Amino acid sequence: MMNSTQALKIAIPNKGALSEGVVKLLLAAGYRCGRSGRELIVHDTDNNIEFVFLRPRDIALYVGKGIIDAGITGRDLATDSGAETAELMKLGIGRSRFCFAAPKGTVKSIEELNGKRIATSYPELLRRNLAERNMTCPIVKLDGAVEISVELGVADAIADVVESGSTLREAGLEIIGDPMLHSEAILIGGSEKIASHPDIERLMGRINGILVASSYVIIEYDIERSKLEAGCKITPGLEAPTISPLANPDWVAVKAMASKRDYNRIMDELHELGARAVIVTEICSCRL
Repeated sequence: MMNSTQALKIAIPNKGALSEGVVKLLLAAGYRCGRSGRELIVHDTDNNIEFVFLRPRDIALYVGKGIIDAGITGRDLATDSGAETAELMKLGIGRSRFCFAAPKGTVKSIEELNGKRIATSYPELLRRNLAERNMTCPIVKLDGAVEISVELGVADAIADVVESGSTLREAGLEIIGDPMLHSEAILIGGSEKIASHPDIERLMGRINGILVASSYVIIEYDIERSKLEAGCKITPGLEAPTISPLANPDWVAVKAMASKRDYNRIMDELHELGARAVIVTEICSCRL
């Protein structure tokens, strides 16, 4: 384990949607990782971290060899790299599925692809999955534009990352079977031991605070004391709601955390109960 006073090296994606999402998350967590140009390393002296910008596909390799202490990349890329790394934390961004796809209406099951040519940008991930299924298929490795490979006669089917699936449909393809892998951005280390490093613990705590907060809102409202018990049943909070007196002794102010997905229903029920000045506020981060 490295000395806790040394600056940690953490690799993050250097471009693309994943890079934008990771940088946004880290900035929200209080880390200085924004680039003014195309610099490869950004020094965050306040948090004792050096952020190293690398190709997402290479991050697991550097982490696995111990050159970089930790990194953020996609689970699909980390798995495909074959590097020995440990998944420390799911980050909840960049979600996708790794799936088989074939021309619409031509294949009903994955097993029917046995012996067929399959194009992919993730040969190792595909190879492992085929081995688990006892299937033997020629793998056509491509660096991009995998969907067009079937139409051009390079392959009979593909195995690729799918987000919405619109690109597949435009190419006349459909997903076959269940996803091989559910992917998203993850924090990785060379081993699970790095998770006990103070700076990594702090990083994970801050990110977890943001992820948890994204599922909740704060609901505040005024309500008559006679209806307070009913109001608290609608907004029980995590432990209990905060209740404060108002200038009018017959009314109180209530504040509670609530599920983000339920807040419209909660507002409706509170208003029907007679609550007034019902306000919903988003939470940037929290510790529960």
